[in-house]
Parts: sequence; structure tokens; C-alpha cells
Amino acid sequence: MKSILFVCLGNICRSPTAEAVFRGKANKLGLSLQFDSVGTSAYHQGEAPDPRSCDAAQQRGFDFSGIRSRQIASHDLARFDLILAADKENLAELQKLASPNQQHKLGLMLQWGDLPYSEVPDPYYGGANGFALVLDLIEESAHNLLSKIAAAKC
Repeated sequence: MKSILFVCLGNICRSPTAEAVFRGKANKLGLSLQFDSVGTSAYHQGEAPDPRSCDAAQQRGFDFSGIRSRQIASHDLARFDLILAADKENLAELQKLASPNQQHKLGLMLQWGDLPYSEVPDPYYGGANGFALVLDLIEESAHNLLSKIAAAKC
């Protein structure tokens, strides 16, 4: 595994948070992996991540530098080894876009470990606690998946 793509609806909250968290944790583990994030929609094309996501993540030491919203493209499905959706609705959109030989790459961000949620809730219309919850869930998922990847490299 060399590359992971994170997907949510608008690519301004959940998927850029996952990109920043996984990148930061992979660097600490000495893993050389490529991460990116996209949205299934183009609502926020070219915009920076939501400032509330950035603020919450920066308080925990994660960096959103260089992340800009973009919509998924067909070449993303070919380019990435693993493509993780924030929720089942976005996963269904990915399943429609992916060819039969790309379906095995698709999954949910929280499928690793024993997490209390199966999907990352969208914090966009909620308060600050929603952004903290998103971080908690994604950090745990990142720890679980990156630990497996690190163990497989040994």
C-alpha cells in the first residue's frame, strides 16, 4: 500500500481532516505514503478546508497546508491503492464511479478497529464538539490502519 484517498461530500471538513491526520501520523511512524482528499461534489471547488476543522486539528498538531477542495476524478480511482469514504452515501457514489476491478479499493474511513461509529458524522452544521468528535474518530482509525501497514512492512 502506497496511497490512500479520503472522500466526503464537499471536501472541506471530514476528508481534509483525514488527510491531515493520516499524513501526520504516518510521518511520525516513518511511513512513506501518499495521501489526498476529494469530494463527491464540486460545491467548494478550490476552497481551503473549513476553518473550524483547521482550528480543531491544529490544536492537536495536525497541518492542513496545501489542502484545497476538489471533486473526485476518474484518474483518482486508478491512482490510489485505497479509497475511503466518510459515510455510506459517499461510498455509494464511489461504487457508481468505480469500475468492477476498482471496487476492492473502496471502503469506509472507520472500518478499522472497534469504533463506536461506522461512519464519520458531518460536523458542518453543528458546533465545535462535532469537529472534535470527527478528529477523535479519524485519529483512532488512523492509528489502527497505519499500525497494520507498519506491521506489514516488517
